[in-house]
Amino acid sequence: MPDSKPSAPTAPTAPAAPSRRSDATRAAILDAARERFAADGYERATIRTIARDAGIDPSMVMRYYGSKEGLFAAAVAVDLKLPDLGPLPREGVGSALVTHFLAMWEENEVLTALLRVGATNQAGAERMQGIFQDQLLPVAHQVCPDPEQVPARAALTSTQLLGMALARYVLRLPPAVALSRQEIVAWLAPTVQRYLTAPNP
Repeated sequence: MPDSKPSAPTAPTAPAAPSRRSDATRAAILDAARERFAADGYERATIRTIARDAGIDPSMVMRYYGSKEGLFAAAVAVDLKLPDLGPLPREGVGSALVTHFLAMWEENEVLTALLRVGATNQAGAERMQGIFQDQLLPVAHQVCPDPEQVPARAALTSTQLLGMALARYVLRLPPAVALSRQEIVAWLAPTVQRYLTAPNP
């Protein structure tokens, strides 16, 4: 019986590319930062504890983000991906907006972390204000009947969306948690619709 050919030597596994290692490190830092900011608030969270949670040296956090302020800004960067309300039937904008926000809250833990920090800390509050200014106001402009009322109407809309998010995802009030998405849309959508499109009372 002929001898079998010796198998070719296995090539050594190439080490992970630096860019991939860097991406993984950044992701670990941001995940740890979100959890720590949400649990401890902005003031009490420290670079040292965040680095420990991420399993890295604190100098790496400073290398990538420069300061706690820079880390916080990166950790809570949020794109709400708001729908374009312009083409929708006017009577459907409230339902579309509430449905979208519920999906965002349930799929994006960054929003929950930001809401926790924003409720207790100036840096978090300013971040929430920036999101409101940059992302919600332009959407409200699409459907509000009076451009001068856009800021007030958008703020009223935020009271409903953020209030439900606080009760359901942060405080976790049992009746709010127990509601289905469909029930929340049914309750909130008419109010959001009125805030955005109804005549000025």
